[in-house]
Amino acid sequence: MVGSKKRLQIFFLLSILYIIFVPLKSWADIYSFIDENGTIHFTNVPTDQRYRVFLKEKRNFLLRDPHRYEPLISEVCEKYNVDSALIKAVIKAESNFDPYVTSWKGAQGLMQLMPETAYELNVNDVFHPRDNLEGGVKYMKYLLDRFDNNLSLALAAYNAGENAVLKYNFSIPPYDETKRYVNRVLHYFRSYQLDRQR
Repeated sequence: MVGSKKRLQIFFLLSILYIIFVPLKSWADIYSFIDENGTIHFTNVPTDQRYRVFLKEKRNFLLRDPHRYEPLISEVCEKYNVDSALIKAVIKAESNFDPYVTSWKGAQGLMQLMPETAYELNVNDVFHPRDNLEGGVKYMKYLLDRFDNNLSLALAAYNAGENAVLKYNFSIPPYDETKRYVNRVLHYFRSYQLDRQR
């Protein structure tokens, strides 16, 4: 009986959320979880691993076309003297070119900037491609300089944080996620470099 009541409540809330968010063309998925007290939590910025997708937005997949951002990526990379193939590789690994994506940890936009990082980099609108790229490329330039252009260390710092690389004596932290991330970005990077030579 309790299960049926809970399902009815969820259905009712889903209906309300659908009515509210769909006409406005919301740019975020809605996540939910039920805590140990039976309270239902909703958010569009999940900060807890217990959150699961409750309402999936209908994204415009044209927004995820990597070629759409090519001129902007080239412009910002030239400004900060960072290889555009590297930034495209980071974007591919981070957001797959979706400017509105938010990770369960709270990272946002094309280059998946954490809110505190975006704030420090003076990013006005983390979901605006230009603003996100300005912050992300500037941050990558800082990391490349910080780690003497050691690409693997810069990428590890981008994923796990600068302090994690320092903690392990200027080496890639022994985190499976970070090691996979570095390898994935380097793979994409080589691929984008080859594409540029064709």
